[in-house]
Amino acid sequence: MRENDFFEEAEAADIWARQQETLNTDLIERVHAGPLQSATDVEIAVPLARLVHDEYRNRGTENNPRISVHESRAVMAALRAVLKRLGVDFRPPFYDFDGFYSYWKNNNGSNSWQARRQMLAELFDPLHEQLADLEAGTVASTLADPVTSHPRTGWTRVDEEITELRRHFQNARTEQDYRNVGNDCVIILERLSEAAYVRERHLFEGEDEPPVASTKNRLDRVIEVDLAGAQNAALRKLVRAAVEQAQGVKHGATINRRYAGVAADSAILLANMLRRITDDQR
Repeated sequence: MRENDFFEEAEAADIWARQQETLNTDLIERVHAGPLQSATDVEIAVPLARLVHDEYRNRGTENNPRISVHESRAVMAALRAVLKRLGVDFRPPFYDFDGFYSYWKNNNGSNSWQARRQMLAELFDPLHEQLADLEAGTVASTLADPVTSHPRTGWTRVDEEITELRRHFQNARTEQDYRNVGNDCVIILERLSEAAYVRERHLFEGEDEPPVASTKNRLDRVIEVDLAGAQNAALRKLVRAAVEQAQGVKHGATINRRYAGVAADSAILLANMLRRITDDQR
């Protein structure tokens, strides 16, 4: 599952207006009540924790969350319930938007969006890490495993998408399923673009920062800066090939398990190679 699976599209009053997303409160209530038949608690907890983190951050910084105060209480309660079933200790100092507002006022966050983001990061980042470890141990697949002894990259959003990719490939049977595997590969590349590219390190003076979707440009720069030597050209070629392979699966007219598997293997191995390039301790 992904974070957006907890939302539904609602009909806008104006037929020309964009459709709005509304929280699927029925799904949230069922998650709160007990395990679902359609997904394991780990599969639910990972995107639900991301949703709660993102919506509380939106409330604390932009004041433009997708959910109401009442819904903020419901998603937090559902998250705590599913984490309790998993044996994960999670004790937030607030339980809805109003509580978060009071919390940041009492903890020097009134005049600092960064302080509020940091409060949430200290609460949720260890949770994301713990859930990523749990998820890495529950998903088996026939796709490539990295040589490193680490079970995941440590970039939590990348790891979440790799787990989704493994799950989707494991269950894929139709051409549409394999095309969705290609979509997963593209998402992984964009998550890598977000995680590996650091503006302060990789943006040269006088340049405009390329958008996250410009994965080739951003990842080429990561290799150019973080891995000096003649081997850079070969690695840049490998990055471009992985991007092109993923895009080929996404848009190809004929898709099968072989080509989807090659693209998926490429995305997973690329993620681990980039992590090794940016962290020489791996």
